[in-house]
Amino acid sequence: MADLDVLGSGTNRPRRDETPAIEAVITLRPLSRILAFSGRSIHDVINDPIARNEVRGWYRVHRQVLRMSEVGELERQWNPLGTA
Repeated sequence: MADLDVLGSGTNRPRRDETPAIEAVITLRPLSRILAFSGRSIHDVINDPIARNEVRGWYRVHRQVLRMSEVGELERQWNPLGTA
């Protein structure tokens, strides 16, 4: 369909297609983040059962926080006004 100007005459300019939305993809590397946070290396985790349990605990906390943020995000989508 031609674009109309003020006088109603059509112009044959091609429409500018909207640029595709740029989507940022964030790669999560929870193990490396947890190891850096706890100050452990992968060798500590493999060889030391105490370090293994500590990193496992932090990984579980990470998963729980991620899960709760997804639940909150879904609740905001379903109920944007916050009324129950």
